[in-house]
Formats: sequence, structure tokens, C-alpha cells
Amino acid sequence: VQLQAFGGGSVQAGGSLRLSCAASGIIFSINSMGWYRQAPGKQRDLVAVVISGTPNYADSVKGRFTISGDNAKKTVLLQMNSLKPEDTGVYYCNARRRGVHYWGKGTQVTVSS
Repeated sequence: VQLQAFGGGSVQAGGSLRLSCAASGIIFSINSMGWYRQAPGKQRDLVAVVISGTPNYADSVKGRFTISGDNAKKTVLLQMNSLKPEDTGVYYCNARRRGVHYWGKGTQVTVSS
């Protein structure tokens, strides 16, 4: 499974950004796709994920971020609104297939106050 991510960038607090990710390769049996982020000096944490069609969010982004996925195309989109400086970090697309996690290259999101 290969994951290609698009989006990210820099924005002021309160702004919006969109991330997208597409899986390719052996994509059948992928049962979840989503996004994690890693802030400087911190561990990589879940942001949002679609599991068998159901979206799940970290508490810190509920109400601000929306994740949507196309299960047939194995793509996932993360719309990030009302961004805060604490949302800054490297965002990684993730897919899980038969218990194995696959990761895309990270994309930087920077939110300035």
C-alpha cells in the first residue's frame, strides 16, 4: 500500500486547510484510513480516522475537523476549520490493512497566532 498525501501549509489561527490522501497498490481489504499528527518533541497522535465508514475524531478536533472517505477509491479528505496554533505539526496519512499500518510521507501544517 502506498499513500500519497496532498495539502497542508501555513495559515493564521481561525483559518482552514484541507488534506487529502489516496491509497494505491494492493488496496483491497483496507478497512480504515485517516490522519495522525506529530508536533515537535511529541508522539504521533490520532487526529481523525474513518473505520469501516464511520468517522472517529480526537477530542481536540471534534467540531472543527471533518473527515470523509471514499471506500471504493480508497481516498480520504480532512477538512480542518477554526485552526488553532496547537494544531501545528506534521500530518501523516494512515491506512490499515489486515492489521498492518501504512504511512504516507508527512505534510506540514503550521498555524500561527
